[in-house]
Amino acid sequence: MPTTVVIGAQWGDEGKGKVVDYLSQKMDFVVRVNGGPNAGHTVINEYGEFKLHLVPAGIFNSKTISIVGNGVAIDPKILLGEIDDLNKKGISCQNLKISDKAHLILPWHILLDELQEKERGANEIGTTKRGIGPVFSDKVGRFGLRAGDFINEKEFSEKLFFSFNQAKNLLGEKLSFSFDEILRKILSQKTYLLSYITQTEFILWEAIARKKNILLEGAQGTLLDVDFGTYPDVTSSTCVAAGASQGSGIPPKEINEVIGVVKAYTTRVGAGEQPFPTEMPKEISSALREKANEYGATTGRPRRCGWLDAFLLKYAAKINGFTSLAVTRLDSLSGFEKLKICFGYRTKEGKPISFEQLSTSRLKEVQPVYLEAPGWQEFPKDCKKLSDLPKEARKYLGKIKELVEVPVRLISLGPEREQMLRV
Repeated sequence: MPTTVVIGAQWGDEGKGKVVDYLSQKMDFVVRVNGGPNAGHTVINEYGEFKLHLVPAGIFNSKTISIVGNGVAIDPKILLGEIDDLNKKGISCQNLKISDKAHLILPWHILLDELQEKERGANEIGTTKRGIGPVFSDKVGRFGLRAGDFINEKEFSEKLFFSFNQAKNLLGEKLSFSFDEILRKILSQKTYLLSYITQTEFILWEAIARKKNILLEGAQGTLLDVDFGTYPDVTSSTCVAAGASQGSGIPPKEINEVIGVVKAYTTRVGAGEQPFPTEMPKEISSALREKANEYGATTGRPRRCGWLDAFLLKYAAKINGFTSLAVTRLDSLSGFEKLKICFGYRTKEGKPISFEQLSTSRLKEVQPVYLEAPGWQEFPKDCKKLSDLPKEARKYLGKIKELVEVPVRLISLGPEREQMLRV
């Protein structure tokens, strides 16, 4: 039984939530491995529509153990709200586990995030202002608070007081609440969260020994990785496959399959100054955005839309070691007479850029090189196999496989769980 990793291959928002929900029906464990409430996974199934920010998308399978791994930053208020919302809709969270090593987002992390973004001015990153950068700064600075600190209330209070004073020195009067207010609030959250907190790596090691099916769920996407993404316009956690081991405690040698989730086109959220080589002309981008409802699941911000960038996809495939691709939103391209796929870059002077010269931090300096592919009209209803798709759609998928050098194994044809083809 394999351990499978699901990773976003672009700038996030690729449809990982649906893919994880689909695959989790045959999984014993689903583990969220990175990010925090800045990520939103939209899931539509027989229970309704959900936008999950911290709870793994495997929660809808009552036989699956869902784990919030040590690589995740947790906002206790958001997590509790999510659990409460799921329970109200008849989704049990009794199989939810939280790593004792997951770091806690505190109120001053959010204030610091807002302040830092404001100070960037024209160079803003487009952060969700959920406290992600500051909490991971505290983590690597070695004075963060972790979920396991809840267990000893006295030690937790002491660590919280130290963190509060540091924030007070930075924020001054902007930190308007007292330490006692924050302590009371967080300790009340602790009462509800404590039963979920445990050393989850031991659970996963036992699962591996028993040859259980494990799925590791990534957040954001490869191009937002803090090391290999379009730095500095990235998130603050590791979004590539290597981070799945770090964020779960599962040894790399136990990972059998790495699925890259990619939209049939490309999107990114953020300021217009952030690099996006294949961004569509405004009129085409706007039409696709409305047709595909391309708005952020966390913030509601409109996503910028672009043609498929197979050159960057090949980079994502190499850095993650993709064994297969899950192509989503293929249905959203229906109705285009012609489609474009970027297969390379050139300099602004017209000189070709080889794959080895590709730099994700210098995308503002490149121009995309496209091939054209014929479009198709609407898909037939109830497509059950690849041959049911229009030949133009099949050729489009074949071109993705050829350019990225990774086979396509899953194809999403709509928002619901059942609208998925296995190839």
